[in-house]
Amino acid sequence: MSRETDDLTDVLEVDEDLEDLALDDDYALNPEFVSDVADALDRGDTERLRELLSALHPADVADLMGFLSAGDREELIPHLDPETLAEILSELDSEIREDVLEHVPSATLAKAIGEMDSDDAADVVDDLEDDKRAEVMAAMPEQERAAIETTLAYGEETAGRLMQREFVAAPQFWTVGQAIDHFRKEADDLPELFFDIYVVDPSYKPVGAVPVSQLLRVGRQTPLAQIMEPVNEITVDLDQEEVAYIFDKYHLISAPVVDPGGRLVGQITVDDIVGVIQDESEEDILALAGVSDAGRDADIVGIIRSRLPWLLINLLTEALAVTVIGAFQAEIAKLVALAILMPIVSSLGGNAGTQALTVAVRAIASKELNAHNAMRIVGRELTVGLFNGTAVGLMLGIGTFLWWHDIRLSLCVGLAVVANLFVAALGGIVAPIVLDRLGRDPAVSSSVVVTFMTDFFGFLALLGIAALILL
Repeated sequence: MSRETDDLTDVLEVDEDLEDLALDDDYALNPEFVSDVADALDRGDTERLRELLSALHPADVADLMGFLSAGDREELIPHLDPETLAEILSELDSEIREDVLEHVPSATLAKAIGEMDSDDAADVVDDLEDDKRAEVMAAMPEQERAAIETTLAYGEETAGRLMQREFVAAPQFWTVGQAIDHFRKEADDLPELFFDIYVVDPSYKPVGAVPVSQLLRVGRQTPLAQIMEPVNEITVDLDQEEVAYIFDKYHLISAPVVDPGGRLVGQITVDDIVGVIQDESEEDILALAGVSDAGRDADIVGIIRSRLPWLLINLLTEALAVTVIGAFQAEIAKLVALAILMPIVSSLGGNAGTQALTVAVRAIASKELNAHNAMRIVGRELTVGLFNGTAVGLMLGIGTFLWWHDIRLSLCVGLAVVANLFVAALGGIVAPIVLDRLGRDPAVSSSVVVTFMTDFFGFLALLGIAALILL
């Protein structure tokens, strides 16, 4: 074996060792690898740093940036060429990307944006401060600058922002052979990855689509119009959540985007939709708890601003709820057991309400709940609440009797649990439906309403029934 072959084998073995070191079995970055990168930055060891980075996929480099301190990220940026930077920027968390963009020279950033798909490029430009955005846009070719400006003119979280302007289209009178020959001739202008060829009429309106897999299965003389499939057109102003719903419902890989006149202006692909679904799911989960995303570089002041208002609102609702306790002070003083049992009844109602609320918000988001089946879903949740209340109330009543040996107290707490879980189910399913009908996001404020209802009616049920039966 020659010396050159030995050297190549050594390099391959080193690369494989680095790949094994970089990622755990679950594809998460290994903490030791992150430490090695930080050490190389501290030592200024450029060769070692590039060796470590070469073992990572761009998505892993983006993940790495999140684990590094702001200072280490600033030192790492000059070691990234525009092509690598272009692949990384689209993968970064928004907070980290904003920090990275501050330290990338405008000329380098302009080159990196030129390497990106138009949708990703627009997202990056949108994150820039006004002064730097002007510098970067001025350094870009006029055609690229115009494309980004057009994309940014669309509303946020719409199909126009989500789409990429690179797509493949062909006139409906072409044959398969004509299409293939044209695409080979214009290969440099084709998108890096595409799934469908959109067939357009003379006014450039899409009339169908030919999947690439179908194009390769038929003869060259076959007209595109003969093998094209119907398309689900998406208008540029459609909300991205609606776009995700269409993709999920019709199992789409890509879809054409049209302007108000019906002309083809772009396409949306499934990789963009995966990100939308993930973002919308995270947004709903966080909204249910009344918080914003506290990412790895989240600002403390920002976190406080997102959480404190909801805690203050919750404080007010709880203050209203405990007025029930104040109204029954004399009864509580006569029977201390009521003070011990009140938190249990309230907590059970809160958990039951959260269960119903979560199901309702998900059903509304996925369009499984509408006016046609709303009453059936409400009835189902109320039945579940009544059954669960009876089962849990029976268990708590037995436990109360074994502890205090008072059958009337056991009856009070059992009935209170049944009533509160029924109210919890009612609030959990009705509150998001009503808020949605009013045009409000049901994930944002439903939890406060349900918590108030379960606490208020939990206290009222237990103390009210106790006042009637025990005192």
